[in-house]
Amino acid sequence: MCARSYRAYILLLTLLPAAPVLSKERSVAEAQKVAQRVLSRAIVIDTHADTPQMMLDDGYDLSDPNSPFMISIPKLRTGHLGAEFLSIWVDVDWPPQDLIHRALDLIDVVNQQVARHAASLELAQNADDIVRIHRAGKVAILMGVEGGHIIEDDLGMLDTYYRLGVRYMTLTHTKNTKWADSSTDKPQWNGLTQFGRQVVERMNRLGMMVDISHISDKTFYDVLATTKAPVIASHSSCRAISPQPRNMTDDMIQALGRNGGVMDINFYSSFLDPAYARAHDALSKEVDAEVKAGREGQAKEGKRLSYAQESEIRRRYEARLPTPNFERIADHVAHAVQVAGIDHVGLGSDFDGVDSIPRGMEDASKIPNLVVELARRGYGEDDLVTILGGNLLRVMGQVEKASRVMQNTSGGW
Repeated sequence: MCARSYRAYILLLTLLPAAPVLSKERSVAEAQKVAQRVLSRAIVIDTHADTPQMMLDDGYDLSDPNSPFMISIPKLRTGHLGAEFLSIWVDVDWPPQDLIHRALDLIDVVNQQVARHAASLELAQNADDIVRIHRAGKVAILMGVEGGHIIEDDLGMLDTYYRLGVRYMTLTHTKNTKWADSSTDKPQWNGLTQFGRQVVERMNRLGMMVDISHISDKTFYDVLATTKAPVIASHSSCRAISPQPRNMTDDMIQALGRNGGVMDINFYSSFLDPAYARAHDALSKEVDAEVKAGREGQAKEGKRLSYAQESEIRRRYEARLPTPNFERIADHVAHAVQVAGIDHVGLGSDFDGVDSIPRGMEDASKIPNLVVELARRGYGEDDLVTILGGNLLRVMGQVEKASRVMQNTSGGW
């Protein structure tokens, strides 16, 4: 795909109306026809999946036809995924001296899987690549670093990760870094520090998307005041529907829209439905205790509890919880569209990174269910193409353009 073709694709998206023109609700049969047409031309992009852990630690192969996980090549194919961002995530409590080594191992295993399955997968470096790879009938694979702690306070690591194919970084994870406050930790810096602003500026210059999922509200507004390019929320949902600190308020969603960014809706049941979240929290100690016992039992035999074994434990508890149906994802999509506009909403599943996904959205193969539901609610075909991946492609293109401008106006590096 040449740059001219990509620009033409983006131009087409920019000519679409900013506000969705909803028709009256469709019948399921008609919605299925609409969804089929949409999926035949959309580039469906999911901005967050945590599958690399399984690939590295359990030797999981993405081609497995009997995969116990949410992401596999067959599931990506069935779900019409055009591009998948795989998360390079290292636990915030990982030994600090080994954070970068772990991240590099995760990046390496992603590259190994892409090379092993070159007939189905290809690593994408930019928005142009995504379009080209999709048209070649393959799935574009990209990477995002989840958690600024993984750069170990070294701006040079951003350059290294970028050269290795990382195209976004989530500024924090569940705890504060030394330069930014997390949404799930006690505020320490009142948002971004000066070094944190340097991180954002370096990412802008590199052409790496700044991901505001996981950061505190104050950090979010500091990022918007600093960035010279649109930002993304790679896997966040709406706080007005489910009052979780990881979700975004309406004011934040509106601000993200004014920035030109995109909010990719998270599929985690606790972020979607408050009734589920309350029930999950009440049961969490019991679940964690059984997982801990399982890990200790395996350790006594010189083994580790596999992700598949842990998932099986969590699934048994899930049967006791009021897991929402996949329509709840559509509720969050609709709310975000209403608040920010059609040009600022996408999909960020969190597949393989959470212990509960709504019924009817158990894995990547079920994405068409969501498309049918949105079509049933009256969304037009062009609007669905925009939500499913067009918005993310636009942001990537704008981030790449901002990078070129910054490098050219300052004489490169």
